Amino acid sequence: MLDHLQRSGRMPTTELAAAVGLSATPCARRLEAMMESGVIEGFGARLDRRKIGLSVEVFVLVRLISHSDQSPDRFVTKVEAMEPVIACWALTGDHDFMLQAVLPDVEALNRFIAEDLMRIEGVRDVRTNLVLRNIKGPGPLPLSHLAE
Repeated sequence: MLDHLQRSGRMPTTELAAAVGLSATPCARRLEAMMESGVIEGFGARLDRRKIGLSVEVFVLVRLISHSDQSPDRFVTKVEAMEPVIACWALTGDHDFMLQAVLPDVEALNRFIAEDLMRIEGVRDVRTNLVLRNIKGPGPLPLSHLAE
């Protein structure tokens, strides 16, 4: 059921039920239970960023000066409010955070780095990685481990 929903979230319950070998009522109950438990977080449309004017995609690695003050919390709060940032991860290793951002053009990227990220108190340095081409993803989550 999850595999079908990841690939086509707009599938009517009757079609989903037929695809997984259930009648509509038990299928609807399972779907509702997965939504209530948080397994299914929601449904949404996937947009083509280029077609809406966001031609630049970038991954930004961020290193903070310190972790002993409020820098990590301050950074997270600021980043959560930044519209271009579509994802953020806390990391182990040489960098503390990795951001994924989308912007209209390189000038907007330059402003984002210089005027937004580098001005957050506690940021030591940033390293940008411009996406040239998306090979795969984001895609559906692997589910084969659930069959074991």
